[in-house]
Amino acid sequence: MPRKQRFFLAGLPAHIVQRGHNRAPVFFADQDRRHYLAWLGEALERWECALHAYVLMTNHVHLLLTPTHAEGISRIMQYMGRRYVPYVNRTYGRSGTLWEGRFKSSLIQTDTYLLACHRYIELNPVRAGIAATPQDYPWSSYHSNALGQDDPLLTPHDSYLELGRSADARREAYRTLFQEALAPAFVKQMRECLQTGTPLGDDRFRGQIAHALDRPVGFATRGRPKK
Repeated sequence: MPRKQRFFLAGLPAHIVQRGHNRAPVFFADQDRRHYLAWLGEALERWECALHAYVLMTNHVHLLLTPTHAEGISRIMQYMGRRYVPYVNRTYGRSGTLWEGRFKSSLIQTDTYLLACHRYIELNPVRAGIAATPQDYPWSSYHSNALGQDDPLLTPHDSYLELGRSADARREAYRTLFQEALAPAFVKQMRECLQTGTPLGDDRFRGQIAHALDRPVGFATRGRPKK
């Protein structure tokens, strides 16, 4: 069976997940994460993509990106593979593949789901049981989005900017979002959309994507998640 084709559209956010082969670790030390983020910064600038949220877990990464050009995200992920994998193999005396075959992706309906996707990404360490709060985990965008720590990799999305008139007001409103847990139904829907490459949004949104691409885009679970 042929692999399902990934698709991206200029100006439309996409949630990206890339896991280690057989869910094995891809980061072994803090230095590895620093190298990964440095190369990610180079790639974002080179292919004109905005990064809104991220987390680097032990065996996978989550990225929330908006590309200026439709091919930008694929170019970034190819670049990261060419830079990061040889670094890991050289540093740790290993060989062979590091990542699973293909990264997962899902386009995100901005007005309904974007900030929920922020929360899904930055709450990963909490769901994994390795941090009590997102603030306790150092390798995510939460420290910038919620606490104001400088992070040159990040570009705030309009949905984030609309949280308040000032930076302090936006960060306070953003922290408030995390006081309520994500609904299990939403977490399930997010994972199904990533697994199948289905856009995360309502029927109208998926219809617009299908029209823009002139082909079906597939469907996962339907409906708007509880915030």
